[in-house]
Amino acid sequence: MPERPLPLVLIGPMGSGKTKLGRRVAARLELPFIDTDADVVAAHGPIHDIFAIEGEAAFRAKERAAVAAALRERAVVSLGGGAVLDLETQGDLAGASVVLLHVDARTVAARLGAAGARRPLLDGGGIETWSRIAADRKPVYDALADLVVDTNRGTAAQLTDLICDWWRNDA
Repeated sequence: MPERPLPLVLIGPMGSGKTKLGRRVAARLELPFIDTDADVVAAHGPIHDIFAIEGEAAFRAKERAAVAAALRERAVVSLGGGAVLDLETQGDLAGASVVLLHVDARTVAARLGAAGARRPLLDGGGIETWSRIAADRKPVYDALADLVVDTNRGTAAQLTDLICDWWRNDA
């Protein structure tokens, strides 16, 4: 059977594994990997600094530009957790293969650890803030997803296999 459309886009809350799995999936499928958060950082500096100096609205505008460019590519694309809130991004995702990476609060707390303090939207609120943000975004994530992958269980290799098999229509 033919492969699903490109780009293959990974969405989900912070700490769900979008970058780690995105890199692995891209390597397996022999496609470029694009991390839109990394693109924003490369062009504009650290996300935390953008939030602190320019505010969230400025960050979202920069993020939208990076997302729009990435979604024009034949690649595996990892979107920042809040990128899907933009209505134009939601429209752009209609022609893509979208994988939602699900993670629970207990797992993400272990993954983020001290790094969570550098996440501007958590702003010191920890896992309670993460849980609220994830719950608020869940309806958007669910509406956009073609496939939902639970990253609480399984190895990175198993999850990579699952996504690649699905994209190739082998699942």
